[in-house]
Amino acid sequence: MNILAFVKPKNDVIFVYDNDTLKDALAKLESHRFTSIPVLNKEGNYIGTITEGDLLWNIKNVTNFNMKHAEKMLVKELKRFRDYETIQITANMNELITKATMENFVPVVDQHDLFIGIVTRKAIINYFFDHNFIVL
Repeated sequence: MNILAFVKPKNDVIFVYDNDTLKDALAKLESHRFTSIPVLNKEGNYIGTITEGDLLWNIKNVTNFNMKHAEKMLVKELKRFRDYETIQITANMNELITKATMENFVPVVDQHDLFIGIVTRKAIINYFFDHNFIVL
């Protein structure tokens, strides 16, 4: 089975660029109520994943933090605990499911390592329910 059927394309994915500010990242997470989102560079490469915890710990560790600091701190300067690992668009279902068991979404890149979208764990589970692979 081709994983392309599960990919939510980049233009439908909420993400931040690595040169966005901490304030920008906070605003995106808050407005969309996500706990983590991909980080891309301006060339479209996947850089990593930023989480609420990453932002919280960076805020905590900056002395005299205020929102003026958040307007100056770039996402690429923030320490991230860990990044979600990518898969290639040519990956098989076993690779996809293995990655999806660990994270809420799996970043997908093309043969040039350009970010093309994500596969959500929800999309995989819904597929199995819809095709009667899982019966409650």
